[in-house]
Amino acid sequence: MPKTSGYKFLKVPSNFTSKNIQCSGKLYMPEGIDAPPVVIIAHGFGAERTFGLPAYAETFAANGLAVYLFDYRCFGASGGEPRNYVDQVRHIQDWKSAIAHVRSLPGINTNKIALWGSSFSGGHIIAIASKDHDISAIVAQVPFVDSISTTFKLGFKFLMQATPHAVRDLSRVLTFRSPHYVKLIGQPGEFAIMNTPESYPGYSAMIPDDSKWENKCPARILLRFALYRPIAMAHKIQCPALIMLGEKDSLIDARAVEKTAGKMPKGELVKYPFGHFDIYSGNEFKEAVKRQTEFLLSHL
Repeated sequence: MPKTSGYKFLKVPSNFTSKNIQCSGKLYMPEGIDAPPVVIIAHGFGAERTFGLPAYAETFAANGLAVYLFDYRCFGASGGEPRNYVDQVRHIQDWKSAIAHVRSLPGINTNKIALWGSSFSGGHIIAIASKDHDISAIVAQVPFVDSISTTFKLGFKFLMQATPHAVRDLSRVLTFRSPHYVKLIGQPGEFAIMNTPESYPGYSAMIPDDSKWENKCPARILLRFALYRPIAMAHKIQCPALIMLGEKDSLIDARAVEKTAGKMPKGELVKYPFGHFDIYSGNEFKEAVKRQTEFLLSHL
């Protein structure tokens, strides 16, 4: 059973460059351990690293693991325009740059690297680990795995509302104009990329009180993600993988997540009787992070 607190740790700014843009990162280093293994963490759809993720990083570091937590380009303290630019291709480029950066750092065991992702980034780490076989383990909680199943889950009405926004934004890209933005989160009945009953309260609860985050992103992602299917890459993952799904998830099809885990030769699936955002706080967080810590310690 992992400790709730054990090793003291230092938090050190550690930035890197992705496609000539500086990305902001923070390295958590446990004291008293020579060359600890490292977990690399980044957030999901439209979120910043301060949105609930420090609690995971601090738990892992208190149990003797180094942690590298970063923001994508155009998010948080990272550079880049337009702000809140969600795009899986760009995010995966940033992940690869972050991994290369971590592999260049002194004082950690660069032969023992795990990737941790949640929601959209849960899909990113599946895509990365399917090709980078030097990754030692992955943890994906409530992961986005399949655009097709997600589109069906959101429904035909959502698709009809989303398409004009996406086309409008793409037309502005082609004519070198500023983006057409849509809300990331909204109440049921208003258009937003996430507008299920759990979305607005669940996402909002992660945002720090002093955050300057704006509830918007360029609408082009509504078309860009249409061909994104990490489920198709899952069978290529050679490392141990812990996959956590919420059986009442309103955004991600739990059956698709279960199928994805089943394709992984060393996949381990954990099911929880809750929605998409419950895992970030309360007893649900405590149970999940305990399981994740045990998994990471056993494989790193």
